[in-house]
Order: sequence, then C-alpha cells, then structure tokens
Amino acid sequence: MRYNLNGMNITFEKEYLQELYETGKTTDKKYRFQPEVIKAYAKCIYRMQEAITPEDLYRYKSLNFEALQGGKKGLYSVRVNLQYRIEFEIQPENENVEITVCNIVELSNHYK
Repeated sequence: MRYNLNGMNITFEKEYLQELYETGKTTDKKYRFQPEVIKAYAKCIYRMQEAITPEDLYRYKSLNFEALQGGKKGLYSVRVNLQYRIEFEIQPENENVEITVCNIVELSNHYK
C-alpha cells in the first residue's frame, strides 16, 4: 500500500512495518516495541510523507537523515529515537515528476 500527502510516496517492504504505522501494533510477536517507539515511528513516517524531495528531510534536524555506508550502502535512514532508526530506499518514480518512492525496509535497533 502507498501513502502520499502531496509529497513522497511511502511503501512498506515488510507487513509489520505497515501494521505498526496503521494500527500502532503488529500481529507478528517477533516485532514488539514500546508505545513511545511506535508513536515516534508514526511521526517519522508522517514527516517523510510531508517531504516533496528527499532533501526536504534535512529540514527536520531530529530525524538525522543520512545515507548509510558499508554493507547498507544504497539505503538511507532517519532516527526514530536514540536507539531505533528507519532504514529505507529512495527510488525516483517518474523522471518528469519530482515524486519519490521511499520503501521502508526496517525499523532497526541501531546498536545491535
């Protein structure tokens, strides 16, 4: 499913990520997060939807938008909190239009 608020299109690679965003919980018991993490996750997704281009994410200093390096080269991340980040891909959808698809890959514990 895609989400768009006149900005970037958002898709979710994994079902639990979409469930967390839509309902605040997931049916997969492997992915349990504290309520404050889920709330911050939803807020980050909303900020990503507001952005017209990926560069607009730099406006929100708290997101710490960055390109990942090493084994995760080609992915980008924004911070949910000090412990978690959202990892995603950025792909142009149409060369003539400034719409970008952000595929949310993972809500990961940054320090694991």
